[in-house]
Amino acid sequence: MPNGLNKGTTFDFGILMANTISITKPLVLLVSLVLVASMITSTSLSGGYAAAQSNSTSNMSSALVTNASSLVKTQGESPYKFERGYPAPGTADRAYNDTDLGRAIEAYKFFYPTISLESLLQDISASLKPNQSAAKFAAGPRHQLLTANGDTPYGAGALDLKASGPTVIEMPPGTFIGFVDDHNFRWIVDLGVNGPDKGQGGKYLILPPDYNGSVPAGYYTGRSDTWKAALILRSLSTDGNTTKELDALDGIKVYPLAMAGEPFTFQFIDLTNQPIHSKLLEREDNLNYWKELKAVLDSETTPAQFRSMYGMLQSLGIEKGKPFNPDARMTSILEEAAKTALAEMRVNAYANREPVRIVWQDRNWEWLPLRQYNTTTKDLGVAAFQDLQATDHFYFPAIGASASIGKREAGNGSLYYVGLRDSTSAFLDGGKTYKLTVPTPVPGNLFWSTTVYDVDTRSMIATDQDKAVLSSLFTKFQPNPDGTIDLYLGPKAPAGKEDQWIKTIPGKGWFVYFRIYGPEAAALDGTWKLNNIVEVK
Repeated sequence: MPNGLNKGTTFDFGILMANTISITKPLVLLVSLVLVASMITSTSLSGGYAAAQSNSTSNMSSALVTNASSLVKTQGESPYKFERGYPAPGTADRAYNDTDLGRAIEAYKFFYPTISLESLLQDISASLKPNQSAAKFAAGPRHQLLTANGDTPYGAGALDLKASGPTVIEMPPGTFIGFVDDHNFRWIVDLGVNGPDKGQGGKYLILPPDYNGSVPAGYYTGRSDTWKAALILRSLSTDGNTTKELDALDGIKVYPLAMAGEPFTFQFIDLTNQPIHSKLLEREDNLNYWKELKAVLDSETTPAQFRSMYGMLQSLGIEKGKPFNPDARMTSILEEAAKTALAEMRVNAYANREPVRIVWQDRNWEWLPLRQYNTTTKDLGVAAFQDLQATDHFYFPAIGASASIGKREAGNGSLYYVGLRDSTSAFLDGGKTYKLTVPTPVPGNLFWSTTVYDVDTRSMIATDQDKAVLSSLFTKFQPNPDGTIDLYLGPKAPAGKEDQWIKTIPGKGWFVYFRIYGPEAAALDGTWKLNNIVEVK
């Protein structure tokens, strides 16, 4: 029963109606009048007086219901007008504008992962070539990449399967984690420690969407639904030696299957000191979003599972192989849709309403993602449906589809706890100072870290401190007498706490990811809990 009412519960109907905000006033009036009429007609009366009273009551009931129904119709009538059942002047234009806007908003959100991946590859590929080179970098605030972190170095590059055909990724033994995603940021395969080679090394074969040939033995195989795919890697360590981790990426080989046994030419280019400016942020709230989506559509496959969404795009004038020339009306609708859809995704990410988001019921930490990647459907969903709420929630602040991201199982993988609010449930404010007390030992067999992000760029916060992460890999923490560790987050460090402080920006919001790599059972069963973020007065 809604509102906590159980069968058999007694309650005051008037109070219930006055406090049920989801029922409009006209509907309250209608229901109340019908109930009054019902009670009157059901009252036991006698003789002719009873018959007369019954007729009178019946007439009164009918009149009251009719009047109440008219009131409901007046208050909640359709914005569309019809004459003899046909659209009145202006109604068709209004209906089409509303239809186009609604479809554009949903299409924007659905294809946001596609534009996110395309933008990421453009960000890192200015001087790189697909199938020939990839970027490697120790990420920092200078890199505008959605919720990247400075824990361990990245490797990232584009695979062009239309040009290369079946492509081999040869992983050496080591503590690497990685994955390959298609152009729509759908999962293909995990690599390294979290992949089938379990860190022992092995050869992976990525097949193009049209491949129907034989698959040679000795490979872990994944098939892409698109021509372009992204290779994303992390080089882990237990000592925080960034140089060693960057060098280790050079041992990964990428080459077409047709060139197996020939000299290895693929190389990683170090972009650690090169700023990266996100093209996603430049195009996500304007017409350029749709122009980029059209370019991707023209160059890519059209997976059958997206058929209805391609139909939405076609109704907006965006169709593979045909010119995209929106008139003034459609341009206005597409621009409005971009701003509206982006705002809706922002709300979903920062003020999510799903009960499953909460990690511990007595704390304000939230899960990311809301559900684990499905390795069968290759998305955040189940057999019956793709979870669009979870998809929007994840891809607004984050990138990368991997079966190990947010995996809520003890062992390998990583857990992400998201901090958006303080202990009073207020959003975090860059002009205030906060303390996060971390109970130790943190239940992870690799390491843990805290990273602060800008709410607008969703990238590591950029200040003159040039620091956004505190990590057990390389931070020399000074524990409290009880073993806990205090981390400080605010515009100015408390005296003597500079080494355990990340600077924030007054006038701006921020949020934090607390990551545990190689989580142990206590991180999942509630025997260990991360404290709320507390404002320091």
